[in-house]
Amino acid sequence: MFITPAYAQAAGAAGGANLLSSLVPFILIFGIMWFLLIRPQQKKMKEHRAMVEGLHRGDQVVTAGGIIGKVTKVKEDGEIEVEIAPNVKVRVVRSTITTVLSKTEPASTE
Repeated sequence: MFITPAYAQAAGAAGGANLLSSLVPFILIFGIMWFLLIRPQQKKMKEHRAMVEGLHRGDQVVTAGGIIGKVTKVKEDGEIEVEIAPNVKVRVVRSTITTVLSKTEPASTE
């Protein structure tokens, strides 16, 4: 009695605008995710890569396992040698270094 039948009128004209209005929230969500998650993570990875590439002999470092030691040898194949106690040296993968506690100055070639 009080319900009127709905008739479709000019349905083809609003199709393009409807598609655009349904894509706007997805684009907005992606933009927010980019600035809050992806971009800061890429920046953090870039800083970590620079820190690991800048390791020198004599630096005091912390590994991902929590081991604190002094770098005794930097190898080219992605490994470093860390002295964790007097006369106790271990090989560590470079990417597992999380923090450099004290940085030594590189030897000058004067």
